[in-house]
Amino acid sequence: MKELYREQCLKRCTIFRWCQRYEARCVNIKDLPSPGQAQVVTNSAKISVVNELIRKNRRITTREIAVELSISKGNLNHIIHKKLGYDKFYAQWVPKHLSENQKTARLELDPSATQKFLH
Repeated sequence: MKELYREQCLKRCTIFRWCQRYEARCVNIKDLPSPGQAQVVTNSAKISVVNELIRKNRRITTREIAVELSISKGNLNHIIHKKLGYDKFYAQWVPKHLSENQKTARLELDPSATQKFLH
């Protein structure tokens, strides 16, 4: 295998560890958290503050929010994308999924344009 894969070849200890996990019926493919691995800790107060900042200014950047709240960009990205479910779209933060009320309101605003885009 080393001749074929060279530097990309797995180490023997990794293969043995995978075999032991498989034999122990541990077929989860995700890595187990390492003891030194940082955990993302967020509280509801920070989440609500981030949500409020985004709702006030949809064009705010993650850097501006991180500086204002004194949190890391990694934690902030976790809050924005995983907890709040926002995505950037044309430089604005928008929810990933529209609620049923938002969908009907969108249809009521301009039904001809919406129907044109659907086709």
